[in-house]
Amino acid sequence: MSDLRNTADSAKSEKSVAISSDSTKNDKKTAEKIDVPHQKVIYQADLQLRVKNFEKTVQNLEEKVNHFGGYIAESDVTKEGKEQLRGRMKIRIPQTNFQDFLHEAQGQATEVIQRNITGQDVTEEYVDLESRLKSKTVVAERLTSFMKSAEKTEDLLKISKDLASVQEEIETIEGRMKFLDNQTSLSTITITLYENKVIIPEIDNDKLNTWEKTKKQFMKSVNILLVALSDLTVFLFGNLPILIILLLFGLAIFLTIKKIRKGKHRE
Repeated sequence: MSDLRNTADSAKSEKSVAISSDSTKNDKKTAEKIDVPHQKVIYQADLQLRVKNFEKTVQNLEEKVNHFGGYIAESDVTKEGKEQLRGRMKIRIPQTNFQDFLHEAQGQATEVIQRNITGQDVTEEYVDLESRLKSKTVVAERLTSFMKSAEKTEDLLKISKDLASVQEEIETIEGRMKFLDNQTSLSTITITLYENKVIIPEIDNDKLNTWEKTKKQFMKSVNILLVALSDLTVFLFGNLPILIILLLFGLAIFLTIKKIRKGKHRE
């Protein structure tokens, strides 16, 4: 009985090895059949432009974006004091129109402050992802067929777990490929616009209103005089008893001094 069980396990092991070997061969064949795509490059550009008319330039750029089949991903405007407007636009443009749009955008400027263009070649990564995706798809199909023919519950659970892991890897690979497709098919252009406004000083009517200023100054002078008279009146009448005593005391001193002087003249 034990010999039969060992023989069965041995046969099962050989079958497993055979499946693994076939899987490797199929994966190699699959990889050999992959068609290498056209070169995939992620283009990005950063422009800083000084413009004469901010609002008109933004409107022109929006029209150019629609004309070249792109869209505006982000847009914001900042007012820095009274003399400067600054705006930033993040634009996605089909790669085939990348250079043409850059040329049109630069044509809107009175001065190109900065122009920076980068290109990241992701062709090798994309080919590798495509190869892995096809290999994982083959493995997923094989595991699905094994699951249909599985008789034991423990085998079914193990195959199901392996299948779920493979499907998760497939979804990750597909997500990355979609991202690379999006980034290579649509280039990203970030444009920062600056407009320096010349502020012409306006005539300040408040400062030139001489009659109003004269009336205000006259009333201020009158108020000062009235306050001074009021304070003097309060001081005199409020301190009248003291002033009378001081006056009498001063008069007595004056009369005494006068009397002494007369006595000296008689002698």
